[in-house]
Amino acid sequence: MTPVTLIPFVYNDLMAQVDRDNPVRAKSSDSDLSLIEFMRQFPDDAACMDFLWRERFSDDGIHALCDKCEAATPFKAYETSQRRGKARTCTRCGTHKSILAGTIFEGSSTSLHLWFYAMYLMGSTRCGISAKQLERELGVTYKTAWRMMNKIRTELMNDSEDGPLNGEVEADETAWGGKPRKKHANRSEGAIFRERKATVLGMVERGGRVRVRVVPSRRGDGFSREVRANINPDSILYTDDWIAYKPLSKEFAEHRVINHSAGSYVEGSIYTNTIEGFFGNMKTGMRGAYKKVSRKYLQSYVDEYAWRYNARHERGSMFGQLLARAARS
Repeated sequence: MTPVTLIPFVYNDLMAQVDRDNPVRAKSSDSDLSLIEFMRQFPDDAACMDFLWRERFSDDGIHALCDKCEAATPFKAYETSQRRGKARTCTRCGTHKSILAGTIFEGSSTSLHLWFYAMYLMGSTRCGISAKQLERELGVTYKTAWRMMNKIRTELMNDSEDGPLNGEVEADETAWGGKPRKKHANRSEGAIFRERKATVLGMVERGGRVRVRVVPSRRGDGFSREVRANINPDSILYTDDWIAYKPLSKEFAEHRVINHSAGSYVEGSIYTNTIEGFFGNMKTGMRGAYKKVSRKYLQSYVDEYAWRYNARHERGSMFGQLLARAARS
């Protein structure tokens, strides 16, 4: 047998350009902040505490406004038997300033480093992460992981600071819940089953923000009230032909309707495909990550998906946006 001569693949020049001890994020990566970059910026609890101190009180990390001295004075973290690592003390009068007071971290015995990593994970995933997976990642109890996720969702991933939607706005509603165990005999049985499920109202600016609300019913004054509360009356409203939208026809600059009942889904610029696409991604993600979500906590879960949809339009990583909100709270 004739021996095979192997021609070595020469890639020494390429490898020489890569520092294996100092990996960097590739330019083609969709990531805004890699895990390596996160660990470099926040290697331990002290780095996280110093970040919050600078963001909330001290630009230079030393001087901060002392309420008692009524001036910018040097503050220092002193070693004490109580392990007072969550406060800084004024070197002039001895007044303590708590770093975590008023934030979602206040009163928590969980490491601040783990809190930051939890926010990093929730900001990095596009389809959500379950509390059980967070428990595995952080090495905490399931109860602690669920509490951390719930605090991050309800207090950092909400739209309480945003104004009403403007411009061209699509609105649609969908049901959230399980599937029937057996096929319904007729359409009326299917409608009754759908009415028993939670109703989620979605509203989205074309090319802009989305707003999602869990409403008691897909009909009546409560439904109309949410549409009015979240959409500027100067906007152009796009909906399907569902009867609950008819009372709103004169309350906006224009109300354009696509007749789904007649099998029509697009007529020029008249459609609700944007909000329907959001619902599709939200439901797929929630079913994959959480399997089931109770009506009691459903609003916080849909807020997470709405926040993630809106955050992609903002500057900086989603983790950075969560950190900024946490520092302001």
